Amino acid sequence: MRNADQNRSSLGSLHRRSFLRAASALSVPYFVPQSVFANAPSDRLTHACFGADGMGWSDLQSLASHPRIEIVAICDVDTDRMGKASEKLPQARRYQDWRELLASEGDKIDSVNVSVPDHSHAPITLAALERKKHVYCQKPLTHNVAEARAVAQAAATQGVTTQMGNQIQSHGYYRTATEIVRSGLIGKVQAIHAWTGAKYTQQPRPAGADPVPMSLNWDLWLGVAPKRPFKTGLYHPFNWRCWQDFGGGALGDFGCHILDTPFKAVGLTTPLTIRAEVPETWHSDQSRREEVWPDWEIVHYEFPGTELTAGKTIPVTWYDSGKQPDRELFGFASADDKVPGSGALFIGEDGKLLLPHVGAPSLLPGSKSLAAPLPQVEGFNHYHAYIDACLGQGSTGSSFDFAGPLAEATLLGTIAVRCPNVTLEWNPQKLQFTNSAEANQFVGTAK
Repeated sequence: MRNADQNRSSLGSLHRRSFLRAASALSVPYFVPQSVFANAPSDRLTHACFGADGMGWSDLQSLASHPRIEIVAICDVDTDRMGKASEKLPQARRYQDWRELLASEGDKIDSVNVSVPDHSHAPITLAALERKKHVYCQKPLTHNVAEARAVAQAAATQGVTTQMGNQIQSHGYYRTATEIVRSGLIGKVQAIHAWTGAKYTQQPRPAGADPVPMSLNWDLWLGVAPKRPFKTGLYHPFNWRCWQDFGGGALGDFGCHILDTPFKAVGLTTPLTIRAEVPETWHSDQSRREEVWPDWEIVHYEFPGTELTAGKTIPVTWYDSGKQPDRELFGFASADDKVPGSGALFIGEDGKLLLPHVGAPSLLPGSKSLAAPLPQVEGFNHYHAYIDACLGQGSTGSSFDFAGPLAEATLLGTIAVRCPNVTLEWNPQKLQFTNSAEANQFVGTAK
């Protein structure tokens, strides 16, 4: 049985970029219980979980609540974080290295979920897709634009079931808001505003290193990211979202949740241009600008218009970290009405629709259809829909053919943030900006 130190030593000499491409020659799992499952019956989905705590624990519980799934393996680079999962699923085989899991379990599993930091989404997802496994991957699907395109293309080529973990899409509130816009109750849409109160930023990277916990394989956690010393509480297990090497800040975390309904409702595709505003104090501080996300962001997108928009293009504006649309845009009837901490505002020719984040949608004062009954669309279980689709029943709402472009647009916003105050022109066919070599260095590659 391999311990954390042995894994760290054996993998530490691998080149950072070849690290996750290399197929593991090891076939022994981190832990093998006395009872080892055989292949599941054909009416059940055999499944492996990548990520066992935090978001991974939430996803595991939600998936395990379906009566026709059998979770046979779990993987986490930090063995201490497998405790709850192991208690819930004592029969599941445990791994610390995702490559070992796929090598050992490839002929035993039908499906995986990828619930790990963003920078490791694409390597694991692409490896699973290559093995024709169904994949449930957390938002924002990938860490860079090129990865999003590669993952969407690989899923289409393999013909497997996929779902991105923007589970709020399946909530009745969001489905109802989509139907309100599509039904024309606010007329043709002129503009969309989306925002979150979430804030992910940090001060410059501190000097020095802390001892790596025995339970954590730090080299495995870093994966394809540039090597750096371990610092207690700074990256693992949660604050990685603040750092450009690992996460996408507030936009990366919430963009695929809150921009999802505009994409669904209006039929948005790929932005034509993106321009970002950021605080000058962040932009002028090189040590922060090159490593962490700003203290706040406002991102202006211009998308091609659709049959549901008022013009040939439609502006979509993103705000985070306490920034919000001007209150006057909402046209509230009372001074006591408050802008939700997170949400979306649709401005149409005949009215305005407010969709709080995980809140009921409502027409705002001045809307022509204010007194009309609103449609009510029921929600469903995002995770169960994925499992049912894997088993040949129904389909998913956030399959990678939809989630890929949504993630791509979100990630283009994170590029604009690093190149602020410039209207970046995007060519989706060439996967590059036509007017900024600086921005193109952040498009990335599929590792």
